[in-house]
Amino acid sequence: MTVLTRFYPYRELNTLQERVNRLFHESFNSSAGRDESLATSNFAPAVDVYEDEHSVTLKIEVPGIDEKDIDVRIENRTLTVHGERKFEKEEKEENYRRVERQYGSFSRTFTLPNTVDTESVSADYEKGVLKIKLTKKAEAKPKQIKVNVGGEKTLEGKGPGKAA
Repeated sequence: MTVLTRFYPYRELNTLQERVNRLFHESFNSSAGRDESLATSNFAPAVDVYEDEHSVTLKIEVPGIDEKDIDVRIENRTLTVHGERKFEKEEKEENYRRVERQYGSFSRTFTLPNTVDTESVSADYEKGVLKIKLTKKAEAKPKQIKVNVGGEKTLEGKGPGKAA
């Protein structure tokens, strides 16, 4: 299966801009404001999508999130995964702290193809990875048709007879 990725030449530039903005924002806010901004930011967890002849599988990285804080729904051929990683306030003796993990709520939405059976869906959460398996409909699965080679069909007739 070939995966197509949209070419976006300014992706790295946008990431750099976001980091610089965050650096300035964190530098000029008080420590209480910094904790609050970390607790309310939005993020989007990484997702891998696999497809074979029987199913479509999504693997979503959500480490540090309790399964009770994850909501998976299917409505109108749209799969929505919503969750929240809560900020845990840590107190340390020294005032220096570095926080690189993202906190807050997230929502990822996927449009499902018509070949997916929305009644047959399973979701498992193990080691920080949410695995959602969507089974394909029976008519969407590929079928192999046997081709007869070299077999001659003979017409049964009454032998040599008179032309009509």
